[in-house]
Amino acid sequence: MAFPATRLRRLRKSGVLRDLVRETELDVRRLVYPMFVVLGLEGREPVAAMPGVDRLSISAAVAEAGEAAALGIPAVLLFGVPAEKDAVGTGAYDDEGVVQLATRAIKDAHPDLVVVTDVCLCEYTDHGHCGIVREDGQVDNDASVELLARTAVSQARAGADVVAPSDMMDGRVGSIRAALDDDDLTDTPIIAYSAKFASAFYGPFREAAESAPAFGDRRSYQMDAANPREAVREALLDVEEGADAVMVKPALPYLDVIRAVRERFGAPVGAYNVSGEYAMVKAAAAAGHLDERAAALESLAAIKRAGADFVISYWTKELATWL
Repeated sequence: MAFPATRLRRLRKSGVLRDLVRETELDVRRLVYPMFVVLGLEGREPVAAMPGVDRLSISAAVAEAGEAAALGIPAVLLFGVPAEKDAVGTGAYDDEGVVQLATRAIKDAHPDLVVVTDVCLCEYTDHGHCGIVREDGQVDNDASVELLARTAVSQARAGADVVAPSDMMDGRVGSIRAALDDDDLTDTPIIAYSAKFASAFYGPFREAAESAPAFGDRRSYQMDAANPREAVREALLDVEEGADAVMVKPALPYLDVIRAVRERFGAPVGAYNVSGEYAMVKAAAAAGHLDERAAALESLAAIKRAGADFVISYWTKELATWL
């Protein structure tokens, strides 16, 4: 039977019809709002590379979390910047550290809001790497994993609903799961940054989190951008070690990886719409080259279409009003 050339266009002729047959839906309930909390800061401090994003004091973070909750946003992701840094990232696993203090304050004020905490050492080390650095300049995987597990337990004790290791050390999910279970925190889920690539799109984040490496780079422990099959293997290992959900980071340059991981696993798959993706659109919109709202919505639709169950995005508050 001949297929009329106009048939596919019939359901596009009005907004109501387009909405009726839309295949991919964006939903504020599937968004996570990332926040940068700085110990010792008063109020807010804009991040120059990320217009619309601020570094926050603990009290400002509580207020920001309240605004997010009022918009129907279900979860926030906390990154912490300590007052002091050292070679072993002491502030990450300090029970009175910035993320621990912020978590308690946010949960006290907004108990129904899900607080996800980033588990990494890069914001807390004076060298900016995600683990302990040996004398030869290499990251000591096993020593780092011990401190990451300690960090996750400290954050969960402070009230974190979910811990999210982003360091990419081998075996850290299994060690974190065992440490949480040993501390009677068996109900604390782990969202693992399973496929975190050594990406050029992290620059604005490193400004906000003060986490740029003082020397070298992170290519020895973050993933090579050319390796999608390795990403699937990383996700498989994390699930086997006890991850409750896996994540791909960045999102837009790695839509194929999101799809590959989605097709391989039944576990929830998240994607991080990272700082560089956000900053590029902001810069292009400021120059008049594109419409920010349209570009953001199209980007999020692409990430969801690729297979992400939830998305972490700096547009989350705006998206909550746009959707």
